[in-house]
Amino acid sequence: MSKPPARIRLADAAFALFDERGYEQTTVDDIAERAGVGRTTFFRHYRSKEAVIFPDHDRLLELIRDRLATSSHRTALVAVSDAVRLVLLHYIEESDLARRRYALTSKVSALRDREIASVARYQRLFREFIADWMGDPTTSASLRAELMAASVVAAHNHVLRRWLRGESADPVTELDEAMGEVLALFPAPAPGARPDGTDGGTTVVAFRTGQDLDALLPSLRRLVEGDPGR
Repeated sequence: MSKPPARIRLADAAFALFDERGYEQTTVDDIAERAGVGRTTFFRHYRSKEAVIFPDHDRLLELIRDRLATSSHRTALVAVSDAVRLVLLHYIEESDLARRRYALTSKVSALRDREIASVARYQRLFREFIADWMGDPTTSASLRAELMAASVVAAHNHVLRRWLRGESADPVTELDEAMGEVLALFPAPAPGARPDGTDGGTTVVAFRTGQDLDALLPSLRRLVEGDPGR
């Protein structure tokens, strides 16, 4: 029977040693020795001891960018949901490794800090995509994009943690439902909408008056065009 790839052996060795000795007391040399490889092989696969613990966020972020890049204005929110699902599926594929990581980061504050920093990268990517999709440079729209991105990440993390704790038997369905709730909070801007929230169409005002319609029309036109004093 062939050995698992060196990358997998290193990860298994690292987590076993973290369990036995503690994270702080385990060195790169300890991990390499337990995995039966040299330091050079270790650094060929991982940049640091911390990197053994976390998934390849650079690769995951690139997968998200690729998925978002294939969307149109009409399919942007579908692309966001698909991108979030890609991340969840990666963790599910890791299975026991993801759960061991979760248990370790829950105990080591330095690792929790790194995890928080990683989450911020995902949120920034979604925020930039959503802001571009909205096409509105105003401050209120910028806040809306920030809130939407934060909600997207929060929904993913909520479902992921439930699965990691063994509380969810069908995390993919849970995530799809959670994303449905998130996106319902943020209706899509209409194509061609202007930054002031209008769409450039005709405004119709209805009211009763005793004036003759022909005499009233010029005043209505000035009101709609934003020049009531002319």
